[in-house]
Amino acid sequence: MSLISVLRTGVSGMNAQSNRISTVAENVQNSSTTGYKRSAAEFSSLLIDGGSTANYTSGAVETTIRRSIGTQGPVTFTSSKTDLAIQGNGFFVVQDDNKASYLTRAGNFVVDGPTGNLVNAGGFTLMGYSLVDGQAPTPALNSTDGLVPVNMASLGLRASPSTKATMGGNLAADTPTLGGTVSPTNYSKKTSLVTYDKLGNSVTLDIYLKHAPADAAATPPVLPNTWTASVYGPDQTALTAPIQFVFNADGKLSGPTTASFTIPGGEPFTLDMSGMTQLAGADALKGTANGKAPSAVTGTEFGPDGLVYATYADGTRLEAFKIPIAEVKSPDNLDPRAGNVYLPSLNSGDLQIGFAGLGGLGTLKASALEQSNVDVSTELTSMIESQTVYTANSKVFMTGNELLETLMNLKR
Repeated sequence: MSLISVLRTGVSGMNAQSNRISTVAENVQNSSTTGYKRSAAEFSSLLIDGGSTANYTSGAVETTIRRSIGTQGPVTFTSSKTDLAIQGNGFFVVQDDNKASYLTRAGNFVVDGPTGNLVNAGGFTLMGYSLVDGQAPTPALNSTDGLVPVNMASLGLRASPSTKATMGGNLAADTPTLGGTVSPTNYSKKTSLVTYDKLGNSVTLDIYLKHAPADAAATPPVLPNTWTASVYGPDQTALTAPIQFVFNADGKLSGPTTASFTIPGGEPFTLDMSGMTQLAGADALKGTANGKAPSAVTGTEFGPDGLVYATYADGTRLEAFKIPIAEVKSPDNLDPRAGNVYLPSLNSGDLQIGFAGLGGLGTLKASALEQSNVDVSTELTSMIESQTVYTANSKVFMTGNELLETLMNLKR
């Protein structure tokens, strides 16, 4: 073995251990970084062909940096509803300021004040499919096309027009009968329902009911226990013709009774009165209608399937976005970038887009974060080992240098 080979071997070993110490330092300083994946320096021998049986030509050490991206770190729970963790395989799709897409496991998202987007600590925006138009997301399986920033502020106020209502309860069987046509000036009972038009304005519907006397000569004949009802709008305009419904001997309606009309300024509306009865005792009418007045977004909720709900001040929820989960065949071969994000590489395989809980992908956990998968005690052990090996390689280099100096002196 030549003296040059000795020097080369020492320097190669020192460089290799220097790389290992660098990865240890990176791991230790990122041991508290959300979603960080441990890196490690792995070595293989690099042989140099040639030489003879009488002389040994040493090679060197080839260093490969590997990251355990596919190994999940521990999940801890937090008090923030926008903190997200993936329990299982997959990555969040995020975007930088230049609209370039990346993958990450760092789910420490907060609402960015200027934009209203959900942005993590690295400054990357969470991406999802918009559900505001009521359409189910249809992702491109191998592309991030169609993804938009998850932004609750863009939803603003929301009004929900009324489209249906139900009215039930009891009409007292001993209510006196009343002749004539039911109207605001001729009725036995009156009740009201509050509904909402397209702009979210409240529209009060007045419902007048009249216990009609039996009249066999009428066309059609009025049977005993017959009631008629009519619905009027706020300006006392009749919205329906008189609606007739008949109770049988058991006090139940002989058939379903509904009325269809359009709320002033609103949507087509259906009033279902099939739940009414006529029994002895007091009146006990009740009713409900759908629709809501304008309400502002007050919060965000995440489902384990990736659905993002906007919660409103009135307590309602709206499916606003659906967060996809991306995967590659070999996550450990992803190309790391600054900000704890990754890009697909030739060795990692192509990007695939799916949804939580499907096809082997993990599920989402809200108010939770995936911690770094670095074990500090293991890193400190590796650092001590690398320091010892580095010192030993430096001794090899120093010994080779002394031998070379002695040889040079012999030739003088």
